Amino acid sequence: MAMLTVRNLPDEVHRALRVQAALHGRSTEAEVREILASAVKPEARVRMGDALAALGRTIKLTNADLEIFDQVRDKTPAKPPRFE
Repeated sequence: MAMLTVRNLPDEVHRALRVQAALHGRSTEAEVREILASAVKPEARVRMGDALAALGRTIKLTNADLEIFDQVRDKTPAKPPRFE
């Protein structure tokens, strides 16, 4: 697991982190991990599959529409790359 060092953290920020951690029943280190995780991985993030499904419903795609893709798709097998 990776480690992170934060330098020059103002005393008032460190104090606020300690207080917030205590309120949540966590160590300061655990509180910082939680804050970082929620900042970069919010629960409300849009997932690609959900976005595509919503788009399909919005424009009212049907199975018949999708069958057209199968008819016009190039079915030639891909050639592996050559490293010569």
